[in-house]
Amino acid sequence: MDDYDVIVLGTGGAALTAAAVAAEEGARVGLFEKGETVGGTTVYSGGMIWIPLNQHQPPEKGDTRDKAVTYLKALSNGTISDEMVETYVDRGPEMVSYLHDRTPVQFYAVADFPDYHPEQDGGLPQGGRSLETPLFPYGELGAWKDRVHIPPYYQTYHLTIGQTTLGQPVPQEITPEEMQRRIDNDERGMGLALGGRLLKACLDRGVQPQTGHRGVDLIMEDGRVAGVVFETASGRKEVHAPNVVIATGGFEHNEDLKRAFLRGPASHTVGVETNTGDGLKMAMRAGAMIANMPEAWWMPMIEVPTNLVATGQQILTYERTLPGAIMVNKTGKRFTNEAANYNAFGAAFHEQDVSLGVYKNLPCWLVFDQNWLDKYGFAGGLGATEQASTDWMTSADTLRGLAEKLGIPGDALENTVERFNTNARNLEDLDFNRGQSAQDQWWGDPTLRDGTARASLGPLETGPYYAIQVFSGMLGTKGGPKTDTRARVVDLDGNVIEGLYAAGNAMASPMGMTYGGAGGTLGPAMVFGYLAGRDIGERVGSRSLQTVGAAH
Repeated sequence: MDDYDVIVLGTGGAALTAAAVAAEEGARVGLFEKGETVGGTTVYSGGMIWIPLNQHQPPEKGDTRDKAVTYLKALSNGTISDEMVETYVDRGPEMVSYLHDRTPVQFYAVADFPDYHPEQDGGLPQGGRSLETPLFPYGELGAWKDRVHIPPYYQTYHLTIGQTTLGQPVPQEITPEEMQRRIDNDERGMGLALGGRLLKACLDRGVQPQTGHRGVDLIMEDGRVAGVVFETASGRKEVHAPNVVIATGGFEHNEDLKRAFLRGPASHTVGVETNTGDGLKMAMRAGAMIANMPEAWWMPMIEVPTNLVATGQQILTYERTLPGAIMVNKTGKRFTNEAANYNAFGAAFHEQDVSLGVYKNLPCWLVFDQNWLDKYGFAGGLGATEQASTDWMTSADTLRGLAEKLGIPGDALENTVERFNTNARNLEDLDFNRGQSAQDQWWGDPTLRDGTARASLGPLETGPYYAIQVFSGMLGTKGGPKTDTRARVVDLDGNVIEGLYAAGNAMASPMGMTYGGAGGTLGPAMVFGYLAGRDIGERVGSRSLQTVGAAH
Protein backbone atom coordinates (compact mmCIF):
# COMPACT_ATOMS: atom_id res chain seq x y z
CA MET A 1 0.00 0.00 0.00
CA ASP A 2 1.20 3.52 -0.77
CA ASP A 3 2.28 5.73 2.11
CA TYR A 4 0.09 8.58 0.82
CA ASP A 5 -2.30 9.42 -1.99
CA VAL A 6 -0.14 12.44 -2.82
CA ILE A 7 3.26 13.78 -1.88
CA VAL A 8 3.56 17.57 -1.95
CA LEU A 9 7.11 18.94 -2.14
CA GLY A 10 7.63 22.38 -0.60
CA THR A 11 5.85 24.60 1.93
CA GLY A 12 5.35 27.90 0.07
CA GLY A 13 2.00 29.23 -1.11
CA ALA A 14 1.65 26.79 -4.02
CA ALA A 15 2.54 23.73 -1.95
CA LEU A 16 0.40 24.60 1.07
CA THR A 17 -2.58 25.36 -1.16
CA ALA A 18 -2.21 22.06 -3.01
CA ALA A 19 -1.84 20.14 0.25
CA ALA A 20 -4.79 21.78 2.00
CA VAL A 21 -7.11 21.38 -0.97
CA ALA A 22 -6.12 17.76 -1.67
CA ALA A 23 -6.68 16.92 2.01
CA GLU A 24 -10.02 18.73 2.01
CA GLU A 25 -11.03 16.59 -0.98
CA GLY A 26 -10.25 13.42 0.94
CA ALA A 27 -6.68 12.58 -0.11
CA ARG A 28 -4.02 11.30 2.28
CA VAL A 29 -1.35 14.00 1.97
CA GLY A 30 2.36 13.83 2.75
CA LEU A 31 3.87 17.33 2.93
CA PHE A 32 7.67 17.49 2.75
CA GLU A 33 10.07 20.41 3.17
CA LYS A 34 13.78 20.53 2.34
CA GLY A 35 14.65 23.09 5.04
CA GLU A 36 14.20 22.99 8.78
CA THR A 37 11.69 25.84 8.75
CA VAL A 38 8.65 26.28 6.51
CA GLY A 39 6.96 28.97 4.43
CA GLY A 40 9.07 29.15 1.27
CA THR A 41 9.62 32.54 -0.31
CA THR A 42 5.91 33.22 0.25
CA VAL A 43 6.44 34.32 3.85
CA TYR A 44 9.21 36.69 2.70
CA SER A 45 6.74 38.45 0.41
CA GLY A 46 4.09 41.11 0.81
CA GLY A 47 1.53 38.29 0.81
CA MET A 48 -0.69 39.72 -1.92
CA ILE A 49 -2.33 37.76 -4.75
CA TRP A 50 -3.45 39.16 -8.11
CA ILE A 51 -6.78 37.63 -9.08
CA PRO A 52 -8.99 39.24 -11.76
CA LEU A 53 -12.77 39.09 -11.20
CA ASN A 54 -12.37 38.20 -7.53
CA GLN A 55 -15.50 38.49 -5.40
CA HIS A 56 -13.96 41.19 -3.18
CA GLN A 57 -13.56 43.54 -6.11
CA PRO A 58 -15.98 46.48 -6.00
CA PRO A 59 -18.28 46.43 -9.06
CA GLU A 60 -17.35 49.98 -9.96
CA LYS A 61 -13.84 48.79 -10.88
CA GLY A 62 -15.39 47.55 -14.11
CA ASP A 63 -13.44 44.31 -14.43
CA THR A 64 -14.56 41.74 -17.00
CA ARG A 65 -13.29 38.41 -18.23
CA ASP A 66 -12.51 39.93 -21.61
CA LYS A 67 -10.51 42.75 -20.04
CA ALA A 68 -8.44 40.40 -17.88
CA VAL A 69 -7.66 37.98 -20.72
CA THR A 70 -6.89 40.83 -23.13
CA TYR A 71 -4.59 42.46 -20.58
CA LEU A 72 -2.47 39.38 -19.95
CA LYS A 73 -2.21 38.52 -23.63
CA ALA A 74 -1.23 42.10 -24.46
CA LEU A 75 1.70 41.92 -22.04
CA SER A 76 2.98 38.50 -23.00
CA ASN A 77 4.50 39.04 -26.46
CA GLY A 78 3.28 35.58 -27.38
CA THR A 79 4.94 33.81 -24.44
CA ILE A 80 1.76 32.37 -22.91
CA SER A 81 -0.98 30.09 -24.19
CA ASP A 82 -4.60 31.14 -24.49
CA GLU A 83 -5.70 28.07 -22.52
CA MET A 84 -3.47 28.81 -19.54
CA VAL A 85 -4.48 32.48 -19.43
CA GLU A 86 -8.17 31.65 -19.61
CA THR A 87 -7.82 28.94 -16.97
CA TYR A 88 -6.11 31.36 -14.62
CA VAL A 89 -8.73 34.05 -15.11
CA ASP A 90 -11.65 31.60 -14.84
CA ARG A 91 -10.45 29.49 -11.92
CA GLY A 92 -8.77 32.20 -9.81
CA PRO A 93 -11.99 33.50 -8.23
CA GLU A 94 -13.02 29.89 -7.63
CA MET A 95 -9.80 29.31 -5.66
CA VAL A 96 -10.41 32.40 -3.54
CA SER A 97 -13.99 31.33 -2.77
CA TYR A 98 -12.99 27.74 -1.99
CA LEU A 99 -10.37 28.80 0.56
CA HIS A 100 -12.61 31.51 2.00
CA ASP A 101 -15.48 29.09 2.61
CA ARG A 102 -13.46 26.18 4.01
CA THR A 103 -10.21 27.44 5.55
CA PRO A 104 -8.73 30.30 7.62
CA VAL A 105 -7.41 31.83 4.37
CA GLN A 106 -9.42 35.03 3.98
CA PHE A 107 -8.88 37.88 1.54
CA TYR A 108 -9.95 41.46 0.93
CA ALA A 109 -9.15 43.90 -1.87
CA VAL A 110 -6.37 46.45 -1.39
CA ALA A 111 -8.15 49.66 -2.25
CA ASP A 112 -7.12 51.34 -5.52
CA PHE A 113 -3.84 49.40 -6.03
CA PRO A 114 -3.44 49.72 -9.83
CA ASP A 115 -2.30 46.98 -12.17
CA TYR A 116 1.38 47.19 -13.10
CA HIS A 117 0.63 48.21 -16.71
CA PRO A 118 -2.67 50.00 -16.11
CA GLU A 119 -2.75 51.85 -19.43
CA GLN A 120 -2.37 48.61 -21.41
CA ASP A 121 -5.51 47.15 -23.01
CA GLY A 122 -7.59 45.58 -20.24
CA GLY A 123 -5.54 47.08 -17.40
CA LEU A 124 -7.23 48.62 -14.38
CA PRO A 125 -5.69 51.96 -13.30
CA GLN A 126 -8.15 52.04 -10.40
CA GLY A 127 -7.11 48.61 -9.11
CA GLY A 128 -9.27 45.90 -7.56
CA ARG A 129 -7.43 42.78 -8.69
CA SER A 130 -4.88 42.70 -5.83
CA LEU A 131 -5.92 40.97 -2.60
CA GLU A 132 -4.31 40.48 0.78
CA THR A 133 -5.10 38.64 3.99
CA PRO A 134 -5.76 40.07 7.46
CA LEU A 135 -3.21 39.76 10.26
CA PHE A 136 -2.94 36.23 11.60
CA PRO A 137 -2.30 35.34 15.28
CA TYR A 138 0.51 32.81 15.19
CA GLY A 139 -0.51 31.28 18.48
CA GLU A 140 -3.11 29.37 16.44
CA LEU A 141 -0.29 27.35 14.92
CA GLY A 142 0.70 25.85 18.27
CA ALA A 143 4.18 24.35 18.15
CA TRP A 144 4.51 25.35 14.50
CA LYS A 145 4.47 29.07 15.24
CA ASP A 146 8.24 29.07 15.74
CA ARG A 147 8.94 26.87 12.73
CA VAL A 148 8.00 29.41 10.07
CA HIS A 149 11.00 31.43 8.92
CA ILE A 150 10.96 35.17 9.53
CA PRO A 151 11.51 37.59 6.62
CA PRO A 152 14.63 39.74 7.07
CA TYR A 153 13.39 42.50 4.77
CA TYR A 154 10.86 44.38 6.93
CA GLN A 155 11.29 46.66 9.91
CA THR A 156 8.12 45.13 11.30
CA TYR A 157 5.90 42.28 10.15
CA HIS A 158 2.94 43.29 12.31
CA LEU A 159 1.38 45.24 9.41
CA THR A 160 -0.36 44.41 6.16
CA ILE A 161 0.70 46.11 2.92
CA GLY A 162 -2.58 48.04 3.05
CA GLN A 163 -1.53 49.50 6.41
CA THR A 164 1.84 50.82 5.20
CA THR A 165 2.55 54.18 3.57
CA LEU A 166 2.58 52.63 0.09
CA GLY A 167 0.11 54.50 -2.06
CA GLN A 168 -1.64 56.18 0.86
CA PRO A 169 -1.54 59.95 1.44
CA VAL A 170 -2.90 59.32 4.94
CA PRO A 171 -1.96 55.77 5.97
CA GLN A 172 -4.03 53.94 8.53
CA GLU A 173 -2.91 55.11 11.96
CA ILE A 174 -1.47 52.33 14.09
CA THR A 175 -1.12 53.64 17.64
CA PRO A 176 1.78 52.45 19.81
CA GLU A 177 -0.78 50.67 21.98
CA GLU A 178 -2.25 48.83 19.00
CA MET A 179 1.19 47.87 17.71
CA GLN A 180 2.12 46.53 21.14
CA ARG A 181 -1.11 44.55 21.24
CA ARG A 182 -0.25 42.97 17.91
CA ILE A 183 3.23 42.12 19.12
CA ASP A 184 1.93 40.66 22.38
CA ASN A 185 -0.65 38.60 20.47
CA ASP A 186 1.94 37.66 17.82
CA GLU A 187 -0.30 38.86 15.00
CA ARG A 188 1.70 38.80 11.80
CA GLY A 189 0.93 40.36 8.44
CA MET A 190 1.97 40.26 4.78
CA GLY A 191 3.52 36.98 3.62
CA LEU A 192 3.60 35.65 7.15
CA ALA A 193 -0.16 36.11 7.41
CA LEU A 194 -0.80 34.28 4.15
CA GLY A 195 1.68 31.51 4.90
CA GLY A 196 0.41 31.13 8.45
CA ARG A 197 -3.21 30.84 7.34
CA LEU A 198 -2.35 28.26 4.69
CA LEU A 199 -0.29 26.28 7.18
CA LYS A 200 -3.21 26.34 9.63
CA ALA A 201 -5.47 25.00 6.86
CA CYS A 202 -3.10 22.06 6.45
CA LEU A 203 -2.72 21.42 10.19
CA ASP A 204 -6.50 21.51 10.62
CA ARG A 205 -6.67 18.59 8.19
CA GLY A 206 -3.96 16.58 9.91
CA VAL A 207 -1.27 17.47 7.38
CA GLN A 208 1.98 18.33 9.15
CA PRO A 209 5.10 19.29 7.20
CA GLN A 210 8.00 16.87 7.47
CA THR A 211 11.10 19.06 7.43
CA GLY A 212 14.66 18.11 6.56
CA HIS A 213 13.49 16.12 3.53
CA ARG A 214 15.13 17.05 0.24
CA GLY A 215 13.47 15.43 -2.75
CA VAL A 216 16.16 14.20 -5.12
CA ASP A 217 14.41 11.83 -7.50
CA LEU A 218 11.01 10.58 -8.56
CA ILE A 219 10.15 6.91 -8.32
CA MET A 220 8.68 5.89 -11.66
CA GLU A 221 6.86 2.66 -12.48
CA ASP A 222 5.64 1.90 -16.01
CA GLY A 223 5.95 5.56 -17.00
CA ARG A 224 3.93 6.97 -14.13
CA VAL A 225 4.83 8.43 -10.75
CA ALA A 226 5.09 6.06 -7.79
CA GLY A 227 6.81 8.18 -5.13
CA VAL A 228 9.85 10.25 -4.19
CA VAL A 229 13.40 9.51 -3.05
CA PHE A 230 14.44 11.85 -0.22
CA GLU A 231 17.77 12.78 1.28
CA THR A 232 17.50 13.21 5.08
CA ALA A 233 19.89 13.58 7.97
CA SER A 234 19.57 9.84 8.59
CA GLY A 235 20.16 8.89 4.95
CA ARG A 236 18.10 8.24 1.83
CA LYS A 237 14.55 7.01 2.06
CA GLU A 238 11.73 6.26 -0.31
CA VAL A 239 8.16 7.43 0.20
CA HIS A 240 5.48 6.00 -2.06
CA ALA A 241 2.45 7.73 -3.56
CA PRO A 242 0.76 7.65 -6.98
CA ASN A 243 0.75 11.46 -7.16
CA VAL A 244 3.46 14.05 -6.58
CA VAL A 245 3.12 17.84 -6.64
CA ILE A 246 6.41 19.61 -7.30
CA ALA A 247 6.21 23.02 -5.60
CA THR A 248 9.82 23.40 -4.53
CA GLY A 249 10.36 26.96 -5.72
CA GLY A 250 12.70 28.10 -8.46
CA PHE A 251 16.42 27.69 -9.14
CA GLU A 252 17.60 31.17 -8.19
CA HIS A 253 20.27 29.80 -5.85
CA ASN A 254 21.78 27.45 -8.43
CA GLU A 255 24.47 29.26 -10.41
CA ASP A 256 24.83 26.49 -12.98
CA LEU A 257 21.12 26.46 -13.79
CA LYS A 258 20.94 30.25 -13.93
CA ARG A 259 23.89 30.34 -16.32
CA ALA A 260 22.32 27.66 -18.46
CA PHE A 261 18.84 29.09 -18.76
CA LEU A 262 18.27 32.75 -17.77
CA ARG A 263 18.14 35.41 -20.47
CA GLY A 264 20.21 37.94 -18.58
CA PRO A 265 22.19 38.68 -15.43
CA ALA A 266 20.60 37.95 -12.07
CA SER A 267 23.23 38.36 -9.40
CA HIS A 268 20.91 38.93 -6.41
CA THR A 269 17.70 37.36 -5.11
CA VAL A 270 15.38 37.37 -2.12
CA GLY A 271 14.34 33.76 -2.70
CA VAL A 272 14.93 31.37 0.19
CA GLU A 273 18.28 29.61 0.05
CA THR A 274 16.67 26.18 -0.42
CA ASN A 275 15.53 27.17 -3.93
CA THR A 276 18.23 25.36 -5.90
CA GLY A 277 16.17 23.73 -8.64
CA ASP A 278 15.60 20.32 -7.05
CA GLY A 279 12.09 20.02 -8.47
CA LEU A 280 13.26 21.07 -11.93
CA LYS A 281 15.93 18.36 -11.98
CA MET A 282 13.51 15.70 -10.79
CA ALA A 283 10.99 16.62 -13.48
CA MET A 284 13.63 16.68 -16.22
CA ARG A 285 14.87 13.23 -15.26
CA ALA A 286 11.29 12.00 -15.55
CA GLY A 287 11.08 13.29 -19.13
CA ALA A 288 9.16 16.52 -18.53
CA MET A 289 8.99 19.22 -21.16
CA ILE A 290 10.38 22.45 -19.74
CA ALA A 291 9.31 25.95 -20.69
CA ASN A 292 9.66 29.64 -19.83
CA MET A 293 13.22 28.94 -18.65
CA PRO A 294 14.77 32.32 -19.62
CA GLU A 295 12.33 34.23 -17.41
CA ALA A 296 12.35 35.32 -13.79
CA TRP A 297 10.34 37.65 -11.59
CA TRP A 298 12.89 40.42 -12.12
CA MET A 299 13.68 42.93 -9.38
CA PRO A 300 16.25 45.75 -9.04
CA MET A 301 18.24 45.18 -5.84
CA ILE A 302 20.85 46.94 -3.74
CA GLU A 303 23.43 45.87 -1.18
CA VAL A 304 23.00 47.30 2.32
CA PRO A 305 24.79 46.90 5.67
CA THR A 306 23.78 43.78 7.54
CA ASN A 307 22.69 45.86 10.52
CA LEU A 308 19.91 47.20 8.27
CA VAL A 309 19.02 43.90 6.57
CA ALA A 310 20.53 40.67 7.83
CA THR A 311 21.06 39.26 4.34
CA GLY A 312 22.99 42.35 3.21
CA GLN A 313 20.65 42.99 0.30
CA GLN A 314 17.30 44.64 -0.26
CA ILE A 315 14.76 44.99 -3.04
CA LEU A 316 14.56 48.43 -4.65
CA THR A 317 10.88 49.05 -5.21
CA TYR A 318 9.48 52.45 -4.33
CA GLU A 319 12.68 54.41 -3.48
CA ARG A 320 13.50 54.78 -7.17
CA THR A 321 9.97 56.03 -7.90
CA LEU A 322 10.07 58.96 -5.48
CA PRO A 323 10.66 62.54 -6.71
CA GLY A 324 14.26 63.68 -6.41
CA ALA A 325 16.00 60.44 -7.45
CA ILE A 326 17.17 59.08 -10.80
CA MET A 327 19.13 56.10 -12.06
CA VAL A 328 22.17 56.43 -14.33
CA ASN A 329 24.44 53.93 -16.09
CA LYS A 330 28.23 54.00 -16.50
CA THR A 331 27.94 56.72 -19.16
CA GLY A 332 26.25 59.00 -16.62
CA LYS A 333 22.92 58.89 -18.45
CA ARG A 334 19.42 57.83 -17.51
CA PHE A 335 18.32 54.73 -19.38
CA THR A 336 14.69 53.99 -18.49
CA ASN A 337 11.65 55.06 -16.52
CA GLU A 338 12.88 54.61 -12.94
CA ALA A 339 9.31 54.20 -11.67
CA ALA A 340 8.42 51.31 -14.00
CA ASN A 341 7.25 48.14 -12.32
CA TYR A 342 10.10 46.03 -11.05
CA ASN A 343 9.54 42.99 -13.27
CA ALA A 344 9.54 45.06 -16.46
CA PHE A 345 12.74 46.71 -15.20
CA GLY A 346 14.61 43.50 -16.00
CA ALA A 347 14.49 44.35 -19.69
CA ALA A 348 16.52 47.52 -19.07
CA PHE A 349 19.24 45.51 -17.35
CA HIS A 350 19.38 43.01 -20.21
CA GLU A 351 19.89 45.57 -22.96
CA GLN A 352 23.22 45.01 -24.70
CA ASP A 353 25.78 47.28 -26.27
CA VAL A 354 26.05 45.37 -29.53
CA SER A 355 29.44 46.89 -30.37
CA LEU A 356 31.16 45.98 -27.13
CA GLY A 357 29.12 42.88 -26.30
CA VAL A 358 28.40 44.01 -22.73
CA TYR A 359 25.27 44.89 -20.81
CA LYS A 360 24.65 48.52 -21.59
CA ASN A 361 23.12 49.56 -18.27
CA LEU A 362 25.24 47.64 -15.79
CA PRO A 363 26.70 48.81 -13.56
CA CYS A 364 24.21 51.51 -12.65
CA TRP A 365 23.37 53.66 -9.65
CA LEU A 366 20.46 55.31 -7.90
CA VAL A 367 21.38 58.99 -7.48
CA PHE A 368 19.60 61.37 -5.10
CA ASP A 369 20.20 64.55 -3.13
CA GLN A 370 20.13 65.59 0.50
CA ASN A 371 16.54 66.80 0.30
CA TRP A 372 15.47 63.34 -0.87
CA LEU A 373 17.39 61.65 1.92
CA ASP A 374 16.01 63.97 4.58
CA LYS A 375 12.46 63.45 3.41
CA TYR A 376 12.38 59.74 2.60
CA GLY A 377 15.28 58.07 4.38
CA PHE A 378 16.44 54.72 3.05
CA ALA A 379 16.29 50.94 3.45
CA GLY A 380 12.66 50.94 4.41
CA GLY A 381 11.73 54.56 3.93
CA LEU A 382 10.68 54.93 7.57
CA GLY A 383 11.90 58.49 8.02
CA ALA A 384 15.05 60.57 7.74
CA THR A 385 18.27 58.57 7.84
CA GLU A 386 20.87 59.57 10.42
CA GLN A 387 24.04 60.95 8.83
CA ALA A 388 26.12 58.21 10.44
CA SER A 389 24.17 55.54 8.56
CA THR A 390 25.06 57.00 5.13
CA ASP A 391 28.65 55.78 5.36
CA TRP A 392 27.79 52.83 3.12
CA MET A 393 26.62 55.16 0.35
CA THR A 394 28.89 56.95 -2.13
CA SER A 395 28.54 60.70 -1.59
CA ALA A 396 30.08 64.02 -2.61
CA ASP A 397 29.25 67.69 -2.26
CA THR A 398 28.86 68.13 -6.03
CA LEU A 399 27.58 66.01 -8.89
CA ARG A 400 31.00 66.17 -10.57
CA GLY A 401 32.63 64.95 -7.38
CA LEU A 402 30.12 62.10 -7.16
CA ALA A 403 30.77 61.15 -10.78
CA GLU A 404 34.51 61.01 -10.13
CA LYS A 405 33.98 58.60 -7.24
CA LEU A 406 31.72 56.42 -9.39
CA GLY A 407 34.10 56.44 -12.34
CA ILE A 408 31.59 57.97 -14.74
CA PRO A 409 31.89 61.15 -16.87
CA GLY A 410 31.25 64.25 -14.76
CA ASP A 411 29.96 66.34 -17.66
CA ALA A 412 27.48 63.64 -18.59
CA LEU A 413 26.08 63.32 -15.06
CA GLU A 414 25.74 67.09 -14.70
CA ASN A 415 23.97 67.35 -18.07
CA THR A 416 21.70 64.42 -17.23
CA VAL A 417 20.63 65.97 -13.93
CA GLU A 418 20.18 69.40 -15.50
CA ARG A 419 17.91 68.01 -18.22
CA PHE A 420 15.97 65.88 -15.74
CA ASN A 421 15.50 68.83 -13.37
CA THR A 422 14.17 71.06 -16.15
CA ASN A 423 11.68 68.41 -17.21
CA ALA A 424 10.75 67.55 -13.62
CA ARG A 425 9.89 71.16 -12.84
CA ASN A 426 7.56 71.06 -15.84
CA LEU A 427 6.14 67.73 -14.60
CA GLU A 428 6.98 66.04 -17.89
CA ASP A 429 9.66 63.42 -18.46
CA LEU A 430 10.32 63.90 -22.16
CA ASP A 431 12.77 60.99 -22.24
CA PHE A 432 10.94 58.10 -20.54
CA ASN A 433 7.46 59.38 -19.56
CA ARG A 434 8.07 58.77 -15.89
CA GLY A 435 5.13 59.71 -13.71
CA GLN A 436 2.50 59.51 -16.44
CA SER A 437 1.19 56.06 -15.52
CA ALA A 438 -1.17 55.49 -12.60
CA GLN A 439 1.33 52.81 -11.56
CA ASP A 440 4.16 55.39 -11.28
CA GLN A 441 1.98 57.77 -9.30
CA TRP A 442 0.84 55.05 -6.88
CA TRP A 443 4.40 53.98 -6.08
CA GLY A 444 5.60 57.58 -5.82
CA ASP A 445 5.00 60.03 -2.97
CA PRO A 446 1.29 59.65 -2.16
CA THR A 447 1.19 63.04 -0.41
CA LEU A 448 1.99 64.69 -3.75
CA ARG A 449 -0.48 62.73 -5.88
CA ASP A 450 -2.70 65.15 -7.76
CA GLY A 451 -3.33 63.49 -11.13
CA THR A 452 -0.06 64.81 -12.58
CA ALA A 453 3.46 63.34 -12.53
CA ARG A 454 4.27 65.30 -9.33
CA ALA A 455 4.22 62.19 -7.13
CA SER A 456 7.17 60.77 -9.06
CA LEU A 457 8.97 63.73 -10.65
CA GLY A 458 11.06 66.21 -8.69
CA PRO A 459 14.47 67.85 -9.21
CA LEU A 460 17.81 67.00 -7.55
CA GLU A 461 19.03 70.36 -6.31
CA THR A 462 20.67 70.22 -2.88
CA GLY A 463 24.09 68.73 -2.16
CA PRO A 464 25.60 66.61 -0.93
CA TYR A 465 24.58 64.03 -3.52
CA TYR A 466 24.43 60.29 -2.96
CA ALA A 467 24.66 57.14 -5.08
CA ILE A 468 23.93 53.48 -4.41
CA GLN A 469 24.80 50.76 -6.91
CA VAL A 470 21.80 48.84 -8.26
CA PHE A 471 22.01 45.21 -9.38
CA SER A 472 19.92 43.03 -11.66
CA GLY A 473 18.10 40.75 -9.23
CA MET A 474 14.93 38.74 -8.94
CA LEU A 475 12.28 37.48 -6.58
CA GLY A 476 12.71 34.03 -8.09
CA THR A 477 12.84 32.16 -11.38
CA LYS A 478 9.69 31.26 -13.29
CA GLY A 479 10.65 28.44 -15.61
CA GLY A 480 10.14 24.72 -15.07
CA PRO A 481 8.15 21.68 -16.19
CA LYS A 482 5.35 22.53 -18.57
CA THR A 483 1.85 21.72 -17.36
CA ASP A 484 -1.65 21.53 -18.73
CA THR A 485 -4.62 23.47 -17.36
CA ARG A 486 -5.00 20.97 -14.51
CA ALA A 487 -1.39 21.53 -13.37
CA ARG A 488 -0.39 18.09 -14.72
CA VAL A 489 3.17 17.91 -16.05
CA VAL A 490 3.54 16.95 -19.71
CA ASP A 491 6.42 15.23 -21.47
CA LEU A 492 8.32 16.20 -24.63
CA ASP A 493 5.47 14.98 -26.80
CA GLY A 494 2.79 16.84 -24.85
CA ASN A 495 1.49 13.73 -23.11
CA VAL A 496 0.62 13.86 -19.40
CA ILE A 497 3.13 12.16 -17.09
CA GLU A 498 0.62 10.30 -14.97
CA GLY A 499 0.58 11.40 -11.36
CA LEU A 500 3.03 14.32 -11.73
CA TYR A 501 1.96 17.90 -11.02
CA ALA A 502 3.78 21.22 -10.64
CA ALA A 503 2.84 24.64 -9.26
CA GLY A 504 4.42 27.92 -8.20
CA ASN A 505 7.91 28.90 -9.28
CA ALA A 506 8.74 25.23 -9.86
CA MET A 507 6.44 25.13 -12.91
CA ALA A 508 6.66 26.87 -16.26
CA SER A 509 4.79 30.00 -15.24
CA PRO A 510 1.43 30.45 -16.97
CA MET A 511 2.28 34.16 -16.96
CA GLY A 512 5.19 33.83 -19.39
CA MET A 513 7.14 37.08 -19.18
CA THR A 514 4.20 39.03 -17.70
CA TYR A 515 3.54 40.41 -14.22
CA GLY A 516 -0.03 41.60 -14.05
CA GLY A 517 -0.02 43.46 -10.77
CA ALA A 518 0.73 43.28 -7.06
CA GLY A 519 0.50 39.61 -6.13
CA GLY A 520 1.26 38.48 -9.66
CA THR A 521 3.62 35.77 -8.44
CA LEU A 522 1.52 34.26 -5.65
CA GLY A 523 -1.74 34.45 -7.59
CA PRO A 524 -0.72 31.89 -10.23
CA ALA A 525 1.12 29.81 -7.62
CA MET A 526 -1.99 29.37 -5.53
CA VAL A 527 -4.38 28.94 -8.45
CA PHE A 528 -2.38 26.10 -9.98
CA GLY A 529 -1.67 24.62 -6.54
CA TYR A 530 -5.44 24.64 -6.05
CA LEU A 531 -6.02 23.01 -9.44
CA ALA A 532 -3.52 20.27 -8.62
CA GLY A 533 -5.18 19.63 -5.26
CA ARG A 534 -8.66 19.50 -6.79
CA ASP A 535 -7.62 17.17 -9.60
CA ILE A 536 -5.91 14.76 -7.23
CA GLY A 537 -8.73 14.93 -4.70
CA GLU A 538 -11.38 14.23 -7.32
CA ARG A 539 -9.50 11.20 -8.64
CA VAL A 540 -8.82 9.85 -5.14
CA GLY A 541 -12.45 10.37 -4.18
CA SER A 542 -13.63 8.62 -7.32
CA ARG A 543 -11.35 5.66 -6.60
CA SER A 544 -12.62 5.48 -3.02
CA LEU A 545 -16.22 5.37 -4.23
CA GLN A 546 -15.35 2.60 -6.67
CA THR A 547 -13.71 0.65 -3.85
CA VAL A 548 -16.78 1.06 -1.64
CA GLY A 549 -19.04 -0.01 -4.52
CA ALA A 550 -16.95 -3.11 -5.18
CA ALA A 551 -17.10 -4.07 -1.50
CA HIS A 552 -20.89 -4.07 -1.69
